[in-house]
Amino acid sequence: MKKELCIRAFRSACQAQGAYGMILHSDRGSQFTSAAFRKVLVQYGAVQSMSGTGRCYDNARMESFFATLKKEKLYRIRTERMPMAQVKSIVFRYIMTYYNRQRIYTANPDGLPPAMYRQAARGLAA
Repeated sequence: MKKELCIRAFRSACQAQGAYGMILHSDRGSQFTSAAFRKVLVQYGAVQSMSGTGRCYDNARMESFFATLKKEKLYRIRTERMPMAQVKSIVFRYIMTYYNRQRIYTANPDGLPPAMYRQAARGLAA
């Protein structure tokens, strides 16, 4: 994965959700440790957090998400012959329409999907 892709993805997420005070947790990949990526984090007021060397459990939540994505979606379809744009579209729809809005999420109170949990939390904070 290239640092430019990570920078574009981060900026896109910031535009959609806001970033000030965000903690971005990643592994120690060169794209995340690059000066260019770190500069963008500072520009958006985000704080960087990284797993310790050889400490995969530091990022357990994301590892769990990717395992779920593969098990519930990607392993059930034949992606090897699909154009990359189609695979990206499938992943986007899975995350944005199912995972974030419909799927019961046992890590959140009441099993709320992530988008509903954030909305409820914002309502409580208001």
